[in-house]
Amino acid sequence: MPQRYVVVLLTAACTTVCYIERVGFSVAYSLVANRNHVDQATKGWVLSAFYYGYALSQVPGSSAAQQFGGRRVITVAFLAWTALSLLTPANPTSSSLASPALLSLVLIRFLVGATQGFIFPSIHTVLALCIPPHEKSRAVSLTMSGMYLGAGAAMSLMPAVAAADAPWGGPAAVFRLSAGLGLMWVVLWVRLFSKDPPGGGGMGRGSGSISSGDGTPLSPRLPGSKHDLLQDDYLNDSAVGSGGSSGSSCSSGGSGGGSHSSKAIPWGAMMSSWAIWAIVINNYTFHYALYVLMNWLPSYFEQALHTSLQSIGIGKALPYYIMMIFSNVGGVAADFLITSQYLSIAATRKVLNTVGFLIGALALCLMPVLSSVTGAILCSTITLGACAFARAGFSVNHMDIAPRYAGPVMGISNTAGTLAGIVGVAATGLILQAWTADIEFGWFLAFVTPAGLCVLSAAIFCAFATGERLFD
Repeated sequence: MPQRYVVVLLTAACTTVCYIERVGFSVAYSLVANRNHVDQATKGWVLSAFYYGYALSQVPGSSAAQQFGGRRVITVAFLAWTALSLLTPANPTSSSLASPALLSLVLIRFLVGATQGFIFPSIHTVLALCIPPHEKSRAVSLTMSGMYLGAGAAMSLMPAVAAADAPWGGPAAVFRLSAGLGLMWVVLWVRLFSKDPPGGGGMGRGSGSISSGDGTPLSPRLPGSKHDLLQDDYLNDSAVGSGGSSGSSCSSGGSGGGSHSSKAIPWGAMMSSWAIWAIVINNYTFHYALYVLMNWLPSYFEQALHTSLQSIGIGKALPYYIMMIFSNVGGVAADFLITSQYLSIAATRKVLNTVGFLIGALALCLMPVLSSVTGAILCSTITLGACAFARAGFSVNHMDIAPRYAGPVMGISNTAGTLAGIVGVAATGLILQAWTADIEFGWFLAFVTPAGLCVLSAAIFCAFATGERLFD
């Protein structure tokens, strides 16, 4: 199997394990907090601590990946959050933030968020060096679909583990299970991607096609950018700086002292680029819709539909599995449209992004109108599936326009996405609080807000996104 395929599978497993830990903690802590009557404000502090650390570490993580190599940063960060997971207090029952046990829990969750924040920009740095242009959409989509697989698996399995009796069950068992999966993944990562692959797998300078690793051409020049093959050669040269041989298509994800680190990241130019802001705005909207549904859908079922999310069974995990499927459908569709030359790179990104966000917006608007359990499950599933499909547009575009700086652009974009979760969850609470007297209209506004953002973001992406390489 070509090295780049191994790397993509490993990065998909990486995001899966990260989300099993993230959702698993929420499940385990919520069980402990509810049993011990911990107040909602305290629960909010504990559950949000992760996201503050996650938001603050995105840009530093991308810079570290550029300087030291994505593979090394991912390894260290993964080991760090695994160790922190084992140190997590199993039964923090106090509601006082002055309690040492609660303070330690908040600090640990902040640090887990910070360490995981280094991972995702580093993944994109690695993929930018490993994946040829005609496979980028599929590679990023498969890697990111691991998040939804992990969330669905955790929602399906972790409640039973958390509710079981010790020593094989309970909150501590959830944390140990997450840490164990993390350690297993690190062993595979180090064993299978410990150094640059020897020879092959890349594009020779001046070649007119992309090599599969065994000398077989994979694709001709891609449409939509005058820099297509220059981009291929450029990434190949960057890979060499990490210690691989000339012709290696997959490096450690950074230079480690080669040409990659000798060039400063053009923060100013990137922050003034409307093409970059189109990606950032769309990532913000994606996560706004995702986090609003993740955090408020249980309350919608209980308050508006008078049913418990637990009574729905597999329905509570269905949206995540659908996201996993449609994330990959979008990636395959994008690569097909580009390599078959039906559409240019820019047109492909814009079409898939627009289709996904507009379908998601329509489903969000219909959910409070249908006002039924079946309608809520259907609409939330369609919304999240469509938004995952749209990731083949905005979420891959940074590798089109800034392949050398894919990690930093991802860091900026993911910071906005994390802030969207903080802002969106809080704003939804304020909307519902303001319309307590007419809660049905309150829920309508709560869902129409991300729907409106979807429409606006799709329009901005159509106006400013490009398939050209903008940053050298």
